[in-house]
Amino acid sequence: MNAQEAIAYIEDYTWSTTKLGLDRTRALLSALGDPQRKLKFVHVTGSNGKGSTCAILDSILRKAGYRTGLYTSPYLVRFNERIKVNGRDIPDEALAAITSQVRVFADMMEDHPSQFELVTAIAMEYFYEMQCDIVVLEVGMGGALDSTNAIDAPEAAVFTNIGLEHTEYLGNTIEEIATTKGGIIKPGCDCVVYPGPHEATLCKICAEKNVPMTVADFSAAEPIAHSLGGQTLKYKDKILSLPLLGHHQINNLCVALETVRVLKKRGWNIPTAAIESGVASVSWPARFQVLSSEPLFILDGGHNPQCAEAMAEILDDYLPGTKVTFIMGVLADKDYNSMLDSVCPHAARFICLTPESPRALPAAALADIIRARGFEAAVCSSVSEAVDAAKEKTEPIVAFGSLYMSGAVLKYFEENG
Repeated sequence: MNAQEAIAYIEDYTWSTTKLGLDRTRALLSALGDPQRKLKFVHVTGSNGKGSTCAILDSILRKAGYRTGLYTSPYLVRFNERIKVNGRDIPDEALAAITSQVRVFADMMEDHPSQFELVTAIAMEYFYEMQCDIVVLEVGMGGALDSTNAIDAPEAAVFTNIGLEHTEYLGNTIEEIATTKGGIIKPGCDCVVYPGPHEATLCKICAEKNVPMTVADFSAAEPIAHSLGGQTLKYKDKILSLPLLGHHQINNLCVALETVRVLKKRGWNIPTAAIESGVASVSWPARFQVLSSEPLFILDGGHNPQCAEAMAEILDDYLPGTKVTFIMGVLADKDYNSMLDSVCPHAARFICLTPESPRALPAAALADIIRARGFEAAVCSSVSEAVDAAKEKTEPIVAFGSLYMSGAVLKYFEENG
């Protein structure tokens, strides 16, 4: 089996064909010798900001000298991005070898593991083989029944901003969704929480499980300056440079820094210099990322109303009074009308694409919805066609709406500069 064959095998078992639960993941990990029980974790869930928070934590821990694993989803350009050790994607050879090992056990199971469950097992085995000191583990969906929750108590259970998402699986209210996500809280861990209406639910869970809970203090962060090159802030007694743009990233940083404080309390050696250097060097693509300056081209993977609202706030801060050309593609199961409510005041026009996903809303359907709002909306069949069309005008260009589309945009820029 080579890497392409490994990926084809994994992707043949879409998660939507199986019921939620941890039984398959636990059985598969048990067959592998339970590698997850030999690892330490920071477990991160939430609706928005999970990836950025994970990236910040991973960067700081690496600068502190730890061998770190990082597990995130979805990928943007290459499947291997989902599993990293010390900032490097899992090599093709390791992906193929471990997938072959996992496949032997998975194919013997009467209830075959799903795609995400397979990848989780592969990641755990890889992190164990690479002797990671600590793994920053992003939840795929929810928390309680997500396959990443097959781990024992993490060092910290971390909650980023929680909103209404995946309501058919997680619940119809913030309280119900927070309860589901709160399933990653286990006796013996610490809990760090992004402030919001979900606090009360998480506080109750922590009290029931005798877990100390800390709510991040956003008032501790004082913005000093910002530009399209990054932002500078004062956090308590530290001056920090953050390459990630937008005030919401300062909020995510506060959650990460509070998690670092908790880890230090638990005995992890994370010097101030590692924090400063780790924050300054963090990279997380497709989060209001400037891909070119002439013309100004910004890529944002925002794919729900909260993301679109945050992006609109960034446009107010960084490009006040400027109308932009939006290249937009969305999934049909997203609340794209609420997303449009946030971005339309900043729009000169739209160029619509169909993301590379079976769940995609066709570009023509999106264009009809936008035209009904009184905006110009063109339809393109490829990223290259959309970029060429956007460059016909002089406005800045912002591509957003789906991480699936973001991956295609990144690939285009990698190949064309």
